[in-house]
Amino acid sequence: MTWMILGLVLWTAAHFFKRVAPAARQSMQDRMGDGSKGVIALVLLLSVVLMVIGYRGAETSFFWGRSPMLTGINNLLMLFAIALFGLGSSKSRFRSKMRHPMLTGVVVWSVSHILVNGDTVSLILFGWLLIWALAETVLINRAEPDYTPCEGGSVAGDVRLLAISLVLFALISWAHTWLGYYPFG
Repeated sequence: MTWMILGLVLWTAAHFFKRVAPAARQSMQDRMGDGSKGVIALVLLLSVVLMVIGYRGAETSFFWGRSPMLTGINNLLMLFAIALFGLGSSKSRFRSKMRHPMLTGVVVWSVSHILVNGDTVSLILFGWLLIWALAETVLINRAEPDYTPCEGGSVAGDVRLLAISLVLFALISWAHTWLGYYPFG
């Protein structure tokens, strides 16, 4: 679990860096140019690897187990979370309705995984990421209080977002099954 927590700390620090220490982040950008984005991306990649290794290797205790109802709720929430992840870069009409679709997607994703995985290590991992997404939203809103919603979008964009979300849901379900985490019961 130590590796997972280290990964969570790195994830949080890398994302908060721009908001919590803007002068230091700007200094890094001035010194390294676009290379600074690469450094942050490498830290984020390392953090994900550490989270996965730590999660898979952690001993855990269970508070509740899977049930058909929780599995069904999880799958519906996951489809919604995937759509939210894609919403920010879509041409959907719903894009103008939400300021932080990706962070909202992380919240929905985290809640869905907490519901279906009632063990200690899942509560720590997904609970931390849930709190991080909410805190990141607050930090962004404070740093950038002026927000102009996106304009435009079309029914075709809505349909495309739904189709892509369904395909990604199928691929993610397949990957979970391949890794030994059957997502359908």
